[in-house]
Amino acid sequence: MTDMDPLVPVLTGLLVDVVHWLESCGDEEVDPDSAVKTMETIGWVLLQLPADQRTRFLRALSDLAEAEPDPARREFLVSFPFAIGMTEDE
Repeated sequence: MTDMDPLVPVLTGLLVDVVHWLESCGDEEVDPDSAVKTMETIGWVLLQLPADQRTRFLRALSDLAEAEPDPARREFLVSFPFAIGMTEDE
């Protein structure tokens, strides 16, 4: 992992896990409109980050994906920046 505040990868992983949960939970667990609104808000906030913070976030995602033993979570971590609109390439 790169040299950064240890809180950054923890919060990054937690944020990705919340989005993953919102995407995968059923309508009986979370109102679909609320889930979409929450994910859109998360995406909007991430896109508002200054360039240096965006780079740190993307680096933390990359580091987490590289260290992730679970293939499904690794794939979600890798695809997250594209899915949220932070990068053009998946």
